[in-house]
Amino acid sequence: MEEEEEEAVRHRPAQSSHGKSRLARTLHRVINLRTSATARIGSSNGIGICVLASQDKVKHDDPLADRKSDDARTKQRAVLEAVAAKLFASGTAIKAAYAELQLAQSPYNSEAIQQADQAIVDELKQISELKRKFLKKELDLSPQVTLMLAEVQEQQSLMRTYEITVKKMEAEAERKESEIYAWRRKLDELVSENRSSEKKLNASGVLPLFDGFKLSSLSPTHFAQVLHYALRSVKHFAKSMVREMETANWNLDEAIRFIEPRAMFAKAGHRHFAIESFVAKSIFEGFNFPNFALANESSSIEEQSRQIFFDQFKKLKSVSPTSFIARNPSSSFARFAKAKYLQLVHAKMECSFFRNLNHRKVVSSGGWPDSPFLVALAEVAKRVWVLHCLAFAFDEEVRVFQVARGCRFSEVFMECVAEEALLQPPPPPSTDPDPDLKVGFTVVPGFKIGKTVIQCQVYLSPPASAPARS
Repeated sequence: MEEEEEEAVRHRPAQSSHGKSRLARTLHRVINLRTSATARIGSSNGIGICVLASQDKVKHDDPLADRKSDDARTKQRAVLEAVAAKLFASGTAIKAAYAELQLAQSPYNSEAIQQADQAIVDELKQISELKRKFLKKELDLSPQVTLMLAEVQEQQSLMRTYEITVKKMEAEAERKESEIYAWRRKLDELVSENRSSEKKLNASGVLPLFDGFKLSSLSPTHFAQVLHYALRSVKHFAKSMVREMETANWNLDEAIRFIEPRAMFAKAGHRHFAIESFVAKSIFEGFNFPNFALANESSSIEEQSRQIFFDQFKKLKSVSPTSFIARNPSSSFARFAKAKYLQLVHAKMECSFFRNLNHRKVVSSGGWPDSPFLVALAEVAKRVWVLHCLAFAFDEEVRVFQVARGCRFSEVFMECVAEEALLQPPPPPSTDPDPDLKVGFTVVPGFKIGKTVIQCQVYLSPPASAPARS
């Protein structure tokens, strides 16, 4: 027994050494396996981190797997692009159908409205079905075909939208043309009414207040009424002259600069006052003389009594001037009208207006043409002539006066033809040491009947600080 125990003790170290050797080999193989499957990363602070390689990375190392994955992603992307294109095409189609729906409202078209409404509903249904298939991953479409069809649908919808826009613009243009035509008709009617009213105002028989009137009842008020009656025709003839100048392509600025060389206008629309001034100054020239400064008129007129002048006034105030000149070509009034025409209308002006000098030949021979321009001038001459006769029928002296350029404006003797000039604030003292309003030129002369003053009409020079136009 002791011998067996000694034999066991003697063999025990050998078994222990052999077991340790097998365990060491096993651990070594395990450590080598784990080491081959890890990646060591050294940091700057000396700490090492081991990261196990993922299974995906192992799979990507396979070229066939990578190619299959790329193909799947490419196909998925193409499908998504096709779906997006189809959605955009459906949206454009809905927009076109809605535009058709709006167009069918005016004028109302029930059939077109139903068709547009059904088109909208159909597109919404297709979008809903596409959404359902996309969420359930039941899309069975070809990306290439779907993209082409979507592009065709979008282009067709855009064309429909453009056609509808063109139709709307054409309808709007027709509506605007109708409005323009209606406004033109209204304008023509208003112009016709204005011309009719102007003819009535400028008609020869507009002085009924003087029927049965007596010389003893004459007063400055009556003179002012006849003067107003005459000035209306002066303004009317000045407008006719401006129209003739524009028709003949005149340079109005040059013509006005010749009439009033230093005239300055606050507005371009005020230029006609210079033409009116030219007509008024020419037609009233010689008014202070009993024979109206006619060179060949006999001096017996200067000796005529107040009653004779008053009788001439009553005789001529309601007659047609052209008819009177035709019947009495050698009368004082006929010679007056002839002289004023030759003074107002230069030969070059007449040739420019009428392309010839026929009017001048007729007037010089004692006749009077029946053109609107000459008829208007005959009316001006008659009204100024009867005003002259009425002036010399007064017991008190009647004198004409004008105001020189640069004079201070006075409300006692002057009336401003452009009233907005009176409302403008005066310029700063630094720009003009004399802030008073100044006369630019006289448009219509004034009159003095004894101590009574009838204001002259003037155009004021623009303030020094205001922009002026010549």
